Amino acid sequence: MLPISLFRVAIRWVRMLIEYTHPYDNWVTLHASVVGMLHVSRVSIQAMEMILQFFRRRPGYRAATLLTGSLFWLIGFFLLPLAYLLAVSFAQRSPYGTIDWTLGLANYARAFQPLYLQVYARSLWMALLTTGLCALLGYPVAYTLALRVSTRWKSALLMFVVIPFWTSFLIRTYAWMIILRSEGVVNNALLALHVIHEPLRLLYSPLAVIIGLVYGELPFMILPLYAVLQKLDPALLEAAEDLGAPWWPSFLRVTLPLSAPGLVAGSILVFIASVGAFVTPDLLGGARTMMVGNLIQNQFAVARDQPFGSAVAFLLTFVVLALVAAGLRKSEHSTGGIV
Repeated sequence: MLPISLFRVAIRWVRMLIEYTHPYDNWVTLHASVVGMLHVSRVSIQAMEMILQFFRRRPGYRAATLLTGSLFWLIGFFLLPLAYLLAVSFAQRSPYGTIDWTLGLANYARAFQPLYLQVYARSLWMALLTTGLCALLGYPVAYTLALRVSTRWKSALLMFVVIPFWTSFLIRTYAWMIILRSEGVVNNALLALHVIHEPLRLLYSPLAVIIGLVYGELPFMILPLYAVLQKLDPALLEAAEDLGAPWWPSFLRVTLPLSAPGLVAGSILVFIASVGAFVTPDLLGGARTMMVGNLIQNQFAVARDQPFGSAVAFLLTFVVLALVAAGLRKSEHSTGGIV
C-alpha cells in the first residue's frame, strides 16, 4: 500500500499547484486536463485496491494468476516464435526472397554441404577454445576472491568483475577494434619498445575473435565458480593440510571436485554464448572468420533466405543441446553425482 499512498500525496501536491497558479487560459486548460488525469488516476487506484483485496482473500487465485502470466510470456514470446521458425525451416525461398510454403527437407540437406560444415567446425572449435581459456583465466580469479581475499575487500573486487556489464557489449567490442588495429595501443606499444619493426595484423583475424570472446564471456565463468567456491567448507581444506597433503594434490582431490558444479555451469554458459556469437566475429574477425551466427544473419538480412537460415539455426540448437546434455551426463558420472 506504500506506493499507492505516495501516489496519492503526489496527486494532492499537483492539485494544489494547479489551484494556486495564476488563472491564465493556458493554465485553465492545463488545470482541466490535469483534473481529468487525476480523476482517471483516482479510479485506477480504486480498481487496483479492489484487485489487491480480491487476491488477498483468495491466495489460490494469486498463484494461478502469476503462473498464467509467466506461461503467457513464455508461450507468446518464446514457444510461438520457435514454432514459426521451425515451420519456416521446412519451406522454400521464392525467387523474390519471400517464403514459399512448399514443405520439404531441402534446407536441412543443404546445411550439410562442405562449405557450411567448415563454418560449423570453426564455430565449435572457437567456442571450445574460448571455454577452455575462460576456465583457465577465471578459476584463479574466482578461487582468490572466494578463499583468499578478506571479507572487507571481497565485494569491492567482485564489483570489478561485474562492471563490464554496465556498458554496452557493442561499445566494448568497438574499443577492442581500436586497441587491436594497426595504429592501435598494442602495435604502438610494441613499436615503441622495439619488439616489432612493423605493425602486426591483429584485427580481422581468429586471434582477435578469441580475444573478444574471452573478454566478453569471462564474467560468466567467474561468477558461477565464485558462488560455488564461496560455499566450500574450510574444514575440509584444513583437514587436508593437517594430514600433510601438499597444496596441489589437495587442490586436485578436494577443491576441484567440490567446485565441479560451478565449473560445469560456467562452461555451459560460456560455450552456448560463444558458439552462437555474432557481434564479436563480425566486428573483430570480418569476412575471414565467419561463424554460424554470422551465417544465420547473412541468410536473413543479406541473402533473404529465411528458410535456410531457420534450418541452420535449429541445427545449431539441436547440436548445442546434445553437447550440453552429453557434458552434463559425463560430469555427473565423473563427479559421482555432485553436479
